Amino acid sequence: VNKCKCVPSNSRVLMLLGQLEKLNGEAVLSDAEVSRHITSKILHLIQTQEKTRKEITAKGSSGMEVILASLEVSGGRRVGVLVSKGGTAILLQLLITTSKEWPPSEELMLQLHTILAKVGPKDRKFGIKARINGALNITVSLLKQNLQNHKLLLPCLQVLRVYSANSVNAVSLGKNGVVELLFKIIGPYSKKNTSILKYVFQSTANARRAVDRTYVPTLLAVYQDWHRNDTRHRHVHIRKAILGCIRNITNIKLGRKAFLEADGMRILYSTSTECLSVRTLDPLINTSSLIMRKCFPKNRLPVPTIRSVFHYQLPHIPAEGPVAQLYRQPPDVDDVVDESDDNDDTEADTENDTENEEDEKNHKTQNDDIETDISKLRPKENLTRPLEDLKMYECFFPELSENFQGYSFDSSKSCQTPAVLPKSLAPIVVPTAHAPSPLSLAQGELTDLPLDLDSICISKDGPGGAGGAGEGSHSSGELGVLEVPDTAALLPLHDPELYIDMVKGTKSVPQYTEVAYPDYFGHVAPTFREHILERVYGVQRAKIFQDIERMIHPNDILDKVVYDLDLKRSPVIDDGESLKFNSQFESGNLRKAVQVRKFEYDLILNSDINSNHYHQWFYFEVSGMRVGSSYRFNIINCEKVNSQFNYGMQVLMYSVQEAISGHPRWVRTGTEICYYKNHFSRSSIAAGGQKGKSYYTMTFTVTFQYRDDVCYFAYHYPYTYSTLKMHLQKLEALRTPQIYLRQDVLCETLGGNSCPLLTITAMPQSSSNDQICQFKNRPYVFLTARVHPGETNASWVMKGTLEFLMSPSPMAQSLRESYVFKIVPMLNPDGVINGNHRCSLSGEDLNRQWQRPSPDLHPTIFHTKGLLQYLSSIQRVPLVYCDYHGHSRKKNVFMYGCSIKETLWQTNVNAAACDLQEDLSYRTLPKILSQLAPAFSMASCSFVVEKSKESTARVVVWREIGVQKSYTMESTLCGCDQGKYKGLQIGTRELEEMGAQFCIALLRLKRLSSPLEFRNSSHFLDVENDLIESRCKVTSSTTYVLDEDEPSFMEEVDYSAESNDEPEPDPDPQETPADEDGLSDSELALRRS
Repeated sequence: VNKCKCVPSNSRVLMLLGQLEKLNGEAVLSDAEVSRHITSKILHLIQTQEKTRKEITAKGSSGMEVILASLEVSGGRRVGVLVSKGGTAILLQLLITTSKEWPPSEELMLQLHTILAKVGPKDRKFGIKARINGALNITVSLLKQNLQNHKLLLPCLQVLRVYSANSVNAVSLGKNGVVELLFKIIGPYSKKNTSILKYVFQSTANARRAVDRTYVPTLLAVYQDWHRNDTRHRHVHIRKAILGCIRNITNIKLGRKAFLEADGMRILYSTSTECLSVRTLDPLINTSSLIMRKCFPKNRLPVPTIRSVFHYQLPHIPAEGPVAQLYRQPPDVDDVVDESDDNDDTEADTENDTENEEDEKNHKTQNDDIETDISKLRPKENLTRPLEDLKMYECFFPELSENFQGYSFDSSKSCQTPAVLPKSLAPIVVPTAHAPSPLSLAQGELTDLPLDLDSICISKDGPGGAGGAGEGSHSSGELGVLEVPDTAALLPLHDPELYIDMVKGTKSVPQYTEVAYPDYFGHVAPTFREHILERVYGVQRAKIFQDIERMIHPNDILDKVVYDLDLKRSPVIDDGESLKFNSQFESGNLRKAVQVRKFEYDLILNSDINSNHYHQWFYFEVSGMRVGSSYRFNIINCEKVNSQFNYGMQVLMYSVQEAISGHPRWVRTGTEICYYKNHFSRSSIAAGGQKGKSYYTMTFTVTFQYRDDVCYFAYHYPYTYSTLKMHLQKLEALRTPQIYLRQDVLCETLGGNSCPLLTITAMPQSSSNDQICQFKNRPYVFLTARVHPGETNASWVMKGTLEFLMSPSPMAQSLRESYVFKIVPMLNPDGVINGNHRCSLSGEDLNRQWQRPSPDLHPTIFHTKGLLQYLSSIQRVPLVYCDYHGHSRKKNVFMYGCSIKETLWQTNVNAAACDLQEDLSYRTLPKILSQLAPAFSMASCSFVVEKSKESTARVVVWREIGVQKSYTMESTLCGCDQGKYKGLQIGTRELEEMGAQFCIALLRLKRLSSPLEFRNSSHFLDVENDLIESRCKVTSSTTYVLDEDEPSFMEEVDYSAESNDEPEPDPDPQETPADEDGLSDSELALRRS
């Protein structure tokens, strides 16, 4: 070092450059530290000494060439060093100094811009630094003076591209005439760099300039020219860049209008279809698809109103909230579309962007939904209802005062008789659209005449098939014989005759008088495995192109309404040419069916009653099909931005012909299934005030196997309220003298249906004081299910739990002797009956009403909470509370619980040590389930409390009632990606097994917590280790309205983009991303590329 000080500075720089050049030639990785040290010295000398700067930039000097060569040799490593040592500012300063010379050195400008093009993308603040130093104007001026100098043109364009990635720079460049300048450069079929335009047009102002100067037709013509001439596909990146320009221009309304006026839809459609056979052109097809979908004119959903077809007048209207807004809405308001559904801009105008974009971006990534107020996480001391009010629930707990004196413990008589349910006076009809007449059944056909249930004689002919039967006159009321498969051996809890009796006592808003075949015949789970569907390559793209064809070839579209519930007198429109639809039965949901092509139908779902959204659950009937023809069904008013239908889930189908032949079962079906954003406009009234939103399409294709069949389609395995009542009566017959079973009616719902409450435990062995004392002191386990009607899997899990609890096995008896089970198997009977997806008749999500439930509007929640509050008031807080749910965006079965410690770990809140003192036993039950149940995934569990979930059952029971083991158990609607069932779709057998495994887990929990087995502490050590490992787990944010009951989930599977497209590196991460809400997987991949 001392020797170097004696050397003149210019010689010292030359010596350092020589050393760097030597290292470039060797390119030995071990010399990385040496090269970093030399580079730092060179930068320091350039920065501090004017003489050195002149020496390195002098004519004939190879200094810049050596630095450039150094960057090319090591790639990103040395670029990173150059940025970290302040090299960007030095290079920009050299650029400004060089520009002041006249004439500026062309060779030095070429070298500087080449280096800046490499350095810029690695420096997060490059755009800001360039603007502050005045480098933008220098590059633009150089470009204007060298339009024919291709050698200098390319690096200048590359640097402009990096400048433009900063939104403020893009606006500034647009004002300085860069848009017009670039259109002078990118002539037809030339090999200039065009990707810079894509970044320039990310600015709304620049996009408007392009439209005002009629550049959209020019870009389309240029793209067509490249498409025709680039026959060997050597310049796909240039073609993609031109499409990128069009994509950014069409982000504004004026751009979309100009695109349509320039016949852009036809041009991109024709060029894309010509590219379909070449896999490497997928980036062009996907970008073209995105542009066409964005520019597709928004259509009105073909319904008179987005409100439910059915109306139920509430006893009183809430003071605020969505229901209050619905009732305050003037009757003449068009709630289907807004006056301007198409937003003027799809991105915010970037002319006012701040310099702190990176900080804002980081701030947005934090999960603001996690509860950080410790006072809201601590248990709530006081009861919200007076003790006098809670005494009304004492009658539901006779087990606490029962002394069993005079009871014969050898008797098999029931200690309680279930209430006889009232029958409706209206006739009930089965089947719905077609009834199998006895004569036609023998021929394997179905006819059109419905049967009056009061005159049906049910004949069971065994699983092998239906035999012939005598004739019956349906119109005259003579006795008709309906052949049904005898499934009693396989379905001990199903009885068609009993089901009809239950239906007669069920009250619906539409006053249904029909019964669906699947609910009547029953469901026997298939013995074969149903694998998660492997997505066919390009299926989403193909469906979108078929939708685009509707606009390009409108004369090919039939647009014929074949089913419409808004036509209340005659919703079925039968002309003999089309499929026939029906959904007028319990839990049915289909509002409208429109035939668009010979074998394609658009389907519209009904909103939840007293609501204008929640379109997800469907259950409908189809008949009149042709055998061997492939029918495409499109449900066009879905609302969630993604679905498991994109990740292998299939719809469910029930064939009546299959059932009659001895296979009554729901099976997964459908091909070419996908879920994507469509062109039907969703009004701001339905989208929580957000304008410019669209609905989503779920599409599937089915080929029918039987002539004259009647088939049913459903979102998931249906489980009606009448089915529950039937099952509860059949469970009564399973009771043995050792089982204590009590069925009560907790309350009546808004719709006048009873909400059943079950108590299950073991009878005491005798009336001795010891036995009665043990009976009365058993801990409580409180279970609820089906608060959301569309989550039918929750009822199947509950069925498995109930059957296990009533079974005669020693394990079940041991479980009954360990606990008293209080069970509300269906919290939302009205929603289930009327085909809602999420709400009750009040139009509200009942799982958001637990903090302050109304006895008038939310009676089932009010009284279920009252039961828990009563237990708390008498010091009998349940050991476990679990609410069974279904999850539409996640696989496997998993739990959500509550933990102060794990919640605070996800935030930056500093908590005192006393706030983090917590019993870890809340993790024990999920841990046991992960060891017992093959469908259960501990990795998917979460114990974080979120603000948006503070009024759910899980959180309220934890905080207000004081139940530490308070859970939501979520079951997938799709299938499993781990364990024994990996790669399989879930069925009723697996769901019922999960319900039984939950019971076994409770038994193991009891044994683990007993004094004799507590000595083995290894299990609790595992729980502690799991807790430590989970500390790094981050929960995802929730959404505005259609959020899941628990944290939302977007599966990280790229079905995508269905392309080999490599995403381009973002030259400046300061740019705030555009709104990605509602894009398909391929669109997201493209937007980020």
